[in-house]
Amino acid sequence: MLVYLLRRLAQSLFVIAAMMVIVFFGIYMVGNPVDILIAPDATPAEIDAAKARFGLDQPVYMQFLNFVGNALQGDLGRSFVHGESAVRLILHYMPATMELAALGLIFAVVIGVPLGVYAGYKSDRWQGRAIMTGSIFGFSLPNFWVGMLLILIFAVQLQWLPSTGRGQTVDVFGIRLSVFTMDGLRHMILPALTLALYKASLVIRLARAGTQEALTQDYVKFARAKGLSETRILIVHVLKNIMIPIVTVLGLELGSMIAFAVVTESVFSWPGMGKLLIDSIRQLDRPVVVAYLMLTVLVFIIINLVVDMIYTLLDPRVRIATGAA
Repeated sequence: MLVYLLRRLAQSLFVIAAMMVIVFFGIYMVGNPVDILIAPDATPAEIDAAKARFGLDQPVYMQFLNFVGNALQGDLGRSFVHGESAVRLILHYMPATMELAALGLIFAVVIGVPLGVYAGYKSDRWQGRAIMTGSIFGFSLPNFWVGMLLILIFAVQLQWLPSTGRGQTVDVFGIRLSVFTMDGLRHMILPALTLALYKASLVIRLARAGTQEALTQDYVKFARAKGLSETRILIVHVLKNIMIPIVTVLGLELGSMIAFAVVTESVFSWPGMGKLLIDSIRQLDRPVVVAYLMLTVLVFIIINLVVDMIYTLLDPRVRIATGAA
């Protein structure tokens, strides 16, 4: 296990190094922030002073070396617009995105796993086919359109739920969270459902395929021979075995939900990292964009590592293989 963990850490460091190069040159070679951040009638001296203040008067390779040196110390630059640490700025907005993604993932599991298991159990019935047909819509419908449709139905027509903002928050260890207040939860439901729709469709298909395969295995036949009820077989025997691939995929999908919640946050005016990213791209606030992408890469790596550890706990064969390595 220790050898496997060290190997994964080495791979993660290589990925981070590669992404630093790609992200930096991909962002810093686009546009000129000075043209946006200073007055149109600025004098050449004022333009040169702004470039020097932002560090843009140096050659690109020197900017990259400075970026790497600062990054190794945990400093990914200062926002051109806000004048504060880009990392601190992103961390200020991160809790809103994290709790929205977490609730969306919970919705995806709560909706997807039961429907997928039932669709696999009733695969030759109309119920199973109807569930699978519904999952196709989850894959096909654009995220922004789903969000606007939910707003139209539940916020405008029925007036059950709010459509914008984060609602009431509370401080938990210095972090402002919406999930612990009723008003905050009401504000989270629609954007979380929008995020969860595609993931729930994916979970449905994974759970259905896993259930169909599990129902043909000998341990299920033996359980039926013992006289166990179908409900007990599905919950105790089938569900436990199909959760291994589902946990693996959901770990990766949590990272994508965090990274690509931009559209959902824009539709619902949710004050998270996605909205900050859109504003920073418009203003060519390079340090914030670079810091966002690097932190996103780090989140992906950490989630993948945690998923691998959970995988080894769920599947003893993985522990045996890693031990042998």
